[in-house]
Amino acid sequence: MALYGSGTCRLLIDGCGRRQSKCLVMLYQPCHLSTNQKPQGMLPLITSKAKLLNAKYEHFLERKFPNFYILYSTFMKGLRMLLVDGKEVSRIRRKMRSQGILYHQLPYREMEKLRQFRRDIIKATPVMLISLPPFANYLVFVLMYLFPRQLLIRHFWTPKQQREFLEIYHNKRKDVYEDVLDSLLKSISAVPEPKLQDRIHQLVTQKTLSRIMFLTPHLPAFFLQRRLRSHIFEIHHLDSALLQLGVKELTDEEVVRACYIRGLNSATLSAEECRTWLHCWLQLSGKLKESESSLLLHSMVLLSANYLQSLEK
Repeated sequence: MALYGSGTCRLLIDGCGRRQSKCLVMLYQPCHLSTNQKPQGMLPLITSKAKLLNAKYEHFLERKFPNFYILYSTFMKGLRMLLVDGKEVSRIRRKMRSQGILYHQLPYREMEKLRQFRRDIIKATPVMLISLPPFANYLVFVLMYLFPRQLLIRHFWTPKQQREFLEIYHNKRKDVYEDVLDSLLKSISAVPEPKLQDRIHQLVTQKTLSRIMFLTPHLPAFFLQRRLRSHIFEIHHLDSALLQLGVKELTDEEVVRACYIRGLNSATLSAEECRTWLHCWLQLSGKLKESESSLLLHSMVLLSANYLQSLEK
């Protein structure tokens, strides 16, 4: 018996030579792959499993080690915030290159983002360098736990640490304020008004001004002067952009941070008190030319001290 096939029906030829056409009970259907559904890849499955395991791990830490969980969750949240900031900074820099925009021509929030991100990266660089050798990240975690204020940037501080550390930094700055005010009170009455500005520059040295700006004073005079000029120009440019934006457009958090950068211990004040002070600061800054922006360093001392004293009264 020979078998010939075509489609679903086949011809059967028996030994007597008679032909009979019969349809097979089971129809032949060619095998093929469906194009409507694609097989699920491994990456989404692995990602889903990783998220599930991570959620279980965090729940375990929260129940068994609540103190460590606070540090862990703060670190993970800070890492996500830092990545978001990095993407935003990359977008701003691409915009500057494509449109030929300089730093001082940016809107206030973009200018402030670049300024703060650069400072954060500079502070985080030593930790990243220490973690490069094999197994060195274990040492880094220990150092980060023991010295969070010195080694970590603000993204990785708990809310409690942020309040404590900002207070510590301002107290260091406040000690300098007292020295500056004492020197001014002792000498200002004997100085003729036309020479007052020169006298102020003589009284307040570059090392003292560096401490006010949270810059290390242990550098040669040339570098100190250059860094001071660069930082105070940044603040002056920020003030110009903020005048265009308007203080009323800032959130409470942005107002508090803006005042702290300009020398006021805003962590102890309400948002409305910070707005009042910031208005006074911008009125002064807006009247200064770029060549006179160094006076803003002395204004940090005078405006902050006078405002806090007026609130105490």
